[in-house]
Amino acid sequence: MSKRILVIEDTEDNRQILRDLLTAAGYEIVEAMDGATGVAMAAELLPDIILMDIQLPVIDGYEATRRIKADPATRHIPIIAVTSYALAGDELKTREAGCDAYIAKPYSPRNLLEKVRQFLA
Repeated sequence: MSKRILVIEDTEDNRQILRDLLTAAGYEIVEAMDGATGVAMAAELLPDIILMDIQLPVIDGYEATRRIKADPATRHIPIIAVTSYALAGDELKTREAGCDAYIAKPYSPRNLLEKVRQFLA
């Protein structure tokens, strides 16, 4: 049984890159285009891991992460922030919101896959 990854990302090109990379690695991908939908999908589908953009419509990735981590049914799901927010302090802000790891865009596909595999091992 393949592992399910929830990608919460509003930009189609970014979702396509992740979709291609992760499906080629054998993962099942489900996608949300805004933070609120992502929170609802996390609760409904209970994915094995979540890749979370931070700059999202409806609710941003910080708030979506806080909501997922506040729910006893979903708080165990690892969340990796995958974001273009790459200034000093941005990684700390994602961790304070509850993200388990942080990857800045643009990222190395190899490094992203390695990080995903660490959490799914």
